[in-house]
Amino acid sequence: MDEAEEQRKARDICYALLTARARSRQELHDALLRKGISAGVAEVVLGKFDRAGLIDDAQFAEMWVRSRHTYNGLGRRALAMELRRKGVADEVVAEAVAAVDGEAEEERARELVRKRLRTMSGVDETAKIRRLVGALARKGYAEGLAYRVVRDELRAAGDEASALDEPWP
Repeated sequence: MDEAEEQRKARDICYALLTARARSRQELHDALLRKGISAGVAEVVLGKFDRAGLIDDAQFAEMWVRSRHTYNGLGRRALAMELRRKGVADEVVAEAVAAVDGEAEEERARELVRKRLRTMSGVDETAKIRRLVGALARKGYAEGLAYRVVRDELRAAGDEASALDEPWP
């Protein structure tokens, strides 16, 4: 296939991917290479998309953070990891993740714990604590925040949380 045809194919691939959802430049680059587009043509096409304003990693990161924090309950650490995996530069990641303030992160963690607590009647205290802290850790919440939120929410629900008063390793 000649270069003009390869560029047309690359453009079509990018348009199709961007129609589904916003993507980072690296995601598009990787997709083009997987589809058999040469690296040189991929760079040319992505450069045109950049200049046209169709690719903006900062805007992508901000939207990704807002969506994944709100709808999936992810903490800052998990959000940063996801963005780095998508090829977003560290300084862009830091700026996007900083948009999630400590209060918003804590409130979202509390919502997640309250939701999980509703399904845990009859589970002993230690198992509840382990499951709840583990759930928050998997969502990217810091250890100290997870323990504090779980302790507070267990007490608010009328459960005993004495195991969390002891020092944890």
